Amino acid sequence: RHEKVFDSSGRSHGGLLTGDDLARWEPPVEAPLTFEYHGYTVAKGGPWSQGPVLLQQLALLQGFGLGDLEPLGADFVHIVVECAKLAFADREAWYGDPDFVDVPMPTLLGTAYNDARRKLVTKHASLELRPGRPKGRTPRVLVGGREAVFAAAGIGEPTVTEHGLVAGDTCHVDVIDRWGNMVSATPSGGWLQSSPVIPELGCCLGTRMQMFWLEEGLPASLEPGKRPRSTLSPSMAFKDGRPYLAFGTPGGDQQDQWSLLMFLHHVHHGMNLQEAIDCPAFHTEHMPSSFYPRAAQPGVVAVENRFPEATCEALAQRGHRLRVGDPWSEGRLSGCAREETPEGRILKAGANPRGMQAYAIGR
Repeated sequence: RHEKVFDSSGRSHGGLLTGDDLARWEPPVEAPLTFEYHGYTVAKGGPWSQGPVLLQQLALLQGFGLGDLEPLGADFVHIVVECAKLAFADREAWYGDPDFVDVPMPTLLGTAYNDARRKLVTKHASLELRPGRPKGRTPRVLVGGREAVFAAAGIGEPTVTEHGLVAGDTCHVDVIDRWGNMVSATPSGGWLQSSPVIPELGCCLGTRMQMFWLEEGLPASLEPGKRPRSTLSPSMAFKDGRPYLAFGTPGGDQQDQWSLLMFLHHVHHGMNLQEAIDCPAFHTEHMPSSFYPRAAQPGVVAVENRFPEATCEALAQRGHRLRVGDPWSEGRLSGCAREETPEGRILKAGANPRGMQAYAIGR
């Protein structure tokens, strides 16, 4: 019955998906990409997602003494933002389904490559999109449909608007069971406003093919059977070889910026999960959006107005183009952790007060 629905509806509406396509598909099981950072092993999805961009940010940031910096100070924000610009430029230039394209992940996460890239971080905000040249390869990046040109601002993922409003699409969940098994998941894509329910099926089709480029020759260009380079990016971290932390957030291109901040505050500033989630947050929109019209806002940094005025003034003096938002507008983070102590295993959790939609529950 379902195959007939797909074949008949595809013919009548000009669709390309058939029952045979579904019959041939198998869910892949892959080892995650990992990076060692200050005693933690951080695990992310492969380059068919944007997951490795968090690892690339860590590879750049490990050359700075973040633990000595005030988490609400201009130095910390500046360094994190400038490293994000470099990592996300590489996302645009190199990420795609590794079954179809050669993604140079070992080089992108390598010491020599990141030592060289780190030197591009100066005391002033960069307004350029600067992908690297792993193994001497020439990058190609489109912005707003034009090559290597910044465009006007885009809308982005409808989950969280630039004003912090929540429309309700992507969600994130972290779970630890009684045996210590751990899950981090960021489901999304069946948006009712853009993919109505198919009556015979009772569900929507996914909408993540919007991540593809129709321009040929890019790592994320549309091809049959290829996975789109999704923004969905759950995170896990191991400590002493054991699963320790599951965390993540909705938010499109901001996911691996907000998740990064939570992790850095926990690792470097001694914050517990709830404190790390609650800490005033920020993100940059310097890179091309993953959503139509693929726009970028060079130098723009969105910050919550809980940041000290002196920090905002110092960032502006360095050339950052600040957009100051509401006090609780950045991120929808959640996380849970397990820790082995002499007294036994302790389970911890934190949930985001932003949007008043997240819960931390133990039983």
